[in-house]
Amino acid sequence: MTGDPAKRAAAYENLCELPDNVVGEIVNGEIVATPRPSYRHGRAATVIAGKVGGPFDLGEGGPGGWWILVEPEIHLADHVLVPDLAGWRREKMPSIPEENWTDIPPDWVCEVISPNTARLDRVYKMPIYAAFRVPFIWMVDPANRTLDVFQLDSSGKWSLLASFAEDDKVRAEPFQEIEIALHNLWAD
Repeated sequence: MTGDPAKRAAAYENLCELPDNVVGEIVNGEIVATPRPSYRHGRAATVIAGKVGGPFDLGEGGPGGWWILVEPEIHLADHVLVPDLAGWRREKMPSIPEENWTDIPPDWVCEVISPNTARLDRVYKMPIYAAFRVPFIWMVDPANRTLDVFQLDSSGKWSLLASFAEDDKVRAEPFQEIEIALHNLWAD
């Protein structure tokens, strides 16, 4: 990985030494440190967490059966990834881990793209999620007001299921039972 946010040789202990104002990950053997998300970025993630979390995590007006977490630390072999949001079906992860990380691949990941993370999220992290058979990824881009929904196909490749923009009302897998009004994500 070259041309990416600040990085150095990877050791998990080094992640703990990073300052509080960055998000540290180990991607393809390198430490990647990105600035804390902007408020627009955080707003998009918060709205999605609220809309998905109520019905799917808490079972309020929805089927329940999921854990939805904000910025979980996920260890996948030598990678340490911190997506903006991730979800696990409870039959796959029956309880929340006691540690501050898990090595169980999620069933859904949502990355909120920023200028500092777009390449990292799309070019480097998406293939890792594919290699560990994460079935769904949502890529949210607040600057362009878009949501792209990807599903992993049987050959291990990402297929774009749908793209949404601006004020669309979205029903997207794996949470198609609920509707998300995208205009709420853009912090206008």
